[in-house]
Amino acid sequence: MSDSLMVQGVQALKALGLNYSFVLDDMERQAFVRGLGVSLQLCLLTIPGSLAVGVLLAALLTSGRAWLANPARAFVEVTRNTPTLVQLYCAFLVFNMLITQQLRDWGAGPNPLTPFIWVVIVVSLHKGVFHAEALRAGIESVPATTLEAARSLGFSRRQLLVRVQLPLALRFALPSLVNNPIDLVKMTAVASAIAVGDVTYQSIMIWTQRDNVLELLLLILLWFGLLTWLLSLAGRWLEQRLRMPGYGQ
Repeated sequence: MSDSLMVQGVQALKALGLNYSFVLDDMERQAFVRGLGVSLQLCLLTIPGSLAVGVLLAALLTSGRAWLANPARAFVEVTRNTPTLVQLYCAFLVFNMLITQQLRDWGAGPNPLTPFIWVVIVVSLHKGVFHAEALRAGIESVPATTLEAARSLGFSRRQLLVRVQLPLALRFALPSLVNNPIDLVKMTAVASAIAVGDVTYQSIMIWTQRDNVLELLLLILLWFGLLTWLLSLAGRWLEQRLRMPGYGQ
């Protein structure tokens, strides 16, 4: 977009009472665009990360071994019953400090865990427990006759989980597994709480100088609305693609 078009657009919006003059400032405009990119990176990393956590926890919860299932159950209960923001503060302000101190004592160099990485870890773990519960319900809903047929073919417990239970559980739990990433995208906004330069943090930095809170909040809403809408479309496509013939009818 040329400078003249941006100026005309800003003036047209100003006539409506909206102050978007920050887009005419190169540094502020680039900071906002950079924030959009950071938010997108968080989504692209936490969605597969949370799914991986969910599959692992679901496997532990349904393992039939108390020494695996009980710690996994305790982790699920603690994680899903405490706020994401509190978990992020605890991870970054407590665990991160302890790791930094330990590395300093060992002379091992600086802490490689940046605030961005902590957001990815915490959000992936938090939403992963919800994936795990959805997958656990899906695994437990696999018909017993299907499991017996697989065992009669000589499938081991691992093969039974990977080749029979998980593929069917993914289909059973797909509506929940689609809804969870949509919630996860909105959850990434907590990154601003520890100064990760996502779109929310960059917007806060801009509106503290220009007093255009409403205008930037509208942009943030539009950005997250676009991301969640695209995820919703992808989820509906997956549901149609992976629908089990005759199931639920």
